[in-house]
Amino acid sequence: MNLSCSLSVFERLKIADLRPTRQRLALAEILFIGEDRHVTAEQLHGEAQHREIPVSLATVYNTLHQFTEAGLLREVVVEPGRSYFDTNTTEHHHFYEEAGGQLCDIPGSSLNVVCLPSPPAGMTITSVEVIIRVARR
Repeated sequence: MNLSCSLSVFERLKIADLRPTRQRLALAEILFIGEDRHVTAEQLHGEAQHREIPVSLATVYNTLHQFTEAGLLREVVVEPGRSYFDTNTTEHHHFYEEAGGQLCDIPGSSLNVVCLPSPPAGMTITSVEVIIRVARR
């Protein structure tokens, strides 16, 4: 569940220092009202069209990237050219069902990553994100 579910989408955008335009507010309402979820830009665009929100796919992409840069979303790249945007911004991992294109959260405490390589000189590891690919039997 969203940790900031008590905040309105307007307040969330203001705290993230994003101007609460009509389109940002409408997309934020789709994304942040309810349970955490994973969406592609195309899925969010389809939901916006279904709700008769006049927004282009380019605007959806731009808004998702702005929300990600502001820390409201996490981008999960499952393969080149295929990204999901995750409303759960806590540290966690994912199962990815390749055939169905579904992501499922794995709590960060459920996975213990050991024996990480040393980072390049002058660098430090800031986080580790694991995607475990699964298929139906």
